[in-house]
Amino acid sequence: MKLMQLQRTMARAVMQPLTSSERMQRRAPDGGPMKRYASRFIKPNDRLTSFERLEIYNRQYWFRVLSALAEDFPGLRAVLGERRFDAMSKAYLLANPSRSFTLRNLGSRMESWLRKNPKWAGPNKNLALDIARLEWADVEAFDGKAEPALRPEDLSSAAGAQLKLILQPYVRLLSFRYPVDDLLLEVRKENEDTDFASNTFTEHRKRKRVRAVAKLKPAQIFLAVHRIDYSVYFRRLEPEEFAILSALQQGKTLGAAVESALRKSAIVPEERPAQVQTWFQTWAALGWFCRPEKNRTAR
Repeated sequence: MKLMQLQRTMARAVMQPLTSSERMQRRAPDGGPMKRYASRFIKPNDRLTSFERLEIYNRQYWFRVLSALAEDFPGLRAVLGERRFDAMSKAYLLANPSRSFTLRNLGSRMESWLRKNPKWAGPNKNLALDIARLEWADVEAFDGKAEPALRPEDLSSAAGAQLKLILQPYVRLLSFRYPVDDLLLEVRKENEDTDFASNTFTEHRKRKRVRAVAKLKPAQIFLAVHRIDYSVYFRRLEPEEFAILSALQQGKTLGAAVESALRKSAIVPEERPAQVQTWFQTWAALGWFCRPEKNRTAR
């Protein structure tokens, strides 16, 4: 058996879902007995049969990928509940098995998959979609690419309204129907808090918070997910802030971005210049803008 064929044969077996008792299935991917399938490419030893040796890999694969999803989506788990989340995770992984050398990418299709398979999103579908999108943005912001940040001197010869500012690749701009930023922060706090009497009490607190958020009348919020010193932060944005940043991210000039964002703004016209200046100072201080390529020096 050639190496590529061996890898694919083993992968098909390893990625087969476990039984309800978390053991390897008796039937192989080709429909025949798994014992015979395993013996084709795994030798037994003095302690384990070919089947038992393959089962170790099969179980460890599923334990690890399920654990990885639970770690990356604690908010979604709180929204769905532990049982529904575990069942959803298995269905998701069957449709989207790991195909990367890193588990970092495992949940990249979570939101889009839930949209196509709404039965797994639970009764609070919109809340589940919002929290899934926020948690994936958190992953992307944590290890997304960072370019050298814009400096004041980089703007000395700027072209005014025709200037094009580029946002850092790791900055994610998102709009939500629920305050999922507060919900996720609280879920994480409860996960890290070791003072609770029991896991049952912790889960009760999470479910209580989820129900409280789900009962809220949907109200759009705008959020920037970014990082500072290897830590991810959520920053609420005004609608005009979000509109300006989104327009810049789409490649519009500074003038066009500001004009379109403020066209229907409730901000008093006389106060707009000062407000926009304050926003830009904040964004620049957070390092959200990239230095123009012509002004970059070797790192």
